[in-house]
Amino acid sequence: MTISSQCRGPRRALIVTGEASGDLHGANLIKAAQYLDPELTFCGVGGEKMAAAGCDILIPSSELSVMGLVEVVRHLPRIWRVFQQLKQFLFSSQPPDVVVLIDSPDFNLRLAKQAKKAGIPVLYYVSPQVWAWRKGRVKGISEVVDRLAAIFPFEPDCYRGYPIDVRYVGHPLLDEAGASADVETIRQRYQLQKSGPTIGLFPGSRQNELTYSFPTIVETAAKLADCYPGANFVVPLAPGVTEEQLRPELDKAGVPAVFVRDSIYDTAAVCDVVLCVSGTVTLQVALAETPMAILYKAAPVTYAIGKHLVSVEFIGLPNIVAGKSVIREFIQDEANAQALFDELHRILSDDTYHQTMKKNLAEVRHRMGEPGCSGRVAEMAIELSCEHAQQRRIHGST
Repeated sequence: MTISSQCRGPRRALIVTGEASGDLHGANLIKAAQYLDPELTFCGVGGEKMAAAGCDILIPSSELSVMGLVEVVRHLPRIWRVFQQLKQFLFSSQPPDVVVLIDSPDFNLRLAKQAKKAGIPVLYYVSPQVWAWRKGRVKGISEVVDRLAAIFPFEPDCYRGYPIDVRYVGHPLLDEAGASADVETIRQRYQLQKSGPTIGLFPGSRQNELTYSFPTIVETAAKLADCYPGANFVVPLAPGVTEEQLRPELDKAGVPAVFVRDSIYDTAAVCDVVLCVSGTVTLQVALAETPMAILYKAAPVTYAIGKHLVSVEFIGLPNIVAGKSVIREFIQDEANAQALFDELHRILSDDTYHQTMKKNLAEVRHRMGEPGCSGRVAEMAIELSCEHAQQRRIHGST
């Protein structure tokens, strides 16, 4: 990308995400943008990865990391304070030149409306899942978002006929997928034994996941420990989650776990099978081609409302990408320890089943497109910031 000479000069982007996955995508976007145009700087709502990439963190993303209707209502005062802080920034004497919003649609689309009122262009990265639920949002999104970076090839069709610039950019995970070393080296790093299978327990990062899913994960792990006395259990710690939060329950259940704060691809690569919560992590495990089972549990009220709104056959992203069931999903009451144990035991003991799943996951990776997503989104952010900066100079000189 060649930066126009008319666009020289410092510019600033406000970037906002409330998810651990958004922190990762935001960090890669910031790195790509700095390479293409060092004069565009970033500030906003993010986590450790975005901070390490050079973002000035105004508010930690943990302030917005809430999922589920019941959980959101409980934290509304905190979320409202964050919204007001960002709104004030948009209407300040030194507002940003572009707003980059990553996922978290319930919060970010409201912020996009304020940015629109302030005359600041909005780039939305990771489209709200209108293909899954609340399809009526498309009209509202097109009214407040200038450009949308779609990460799945079927998403642009959802916006056809609406006044919004939607570009398919590929999936951001492809920019960073892959283990850092061979499996044996990673095993030694984690100090794993060779006496049994290695089982990954991926509990997620949100409080509601730890509240509703983690106890079932522990109960399932206890059954696996009884069946495979020499098994290794590896638990990756997401940002904001500590070993002290998780270890007591596993110790009480007699599950000898190794806790790691490492690349999710390294952790997945060393596992023979993974039990993980629904979300972006399922695609990361899929890219490592590690067989898995997916569980999803929520507050009863949240689930009761949500199941009437969702219009897709699958909740697991690997299945959505594949267009068919390649990984078994266990949802709410079906996500019980016995059912999950049966599935994981089958993956570990049935080689044909295991290899078929690995083959299907390789196809998922193929369907996700080509690497380079972060650079393509960075170009969109730079373009919008340049356009806004030029307009501001024109208006300032008249």
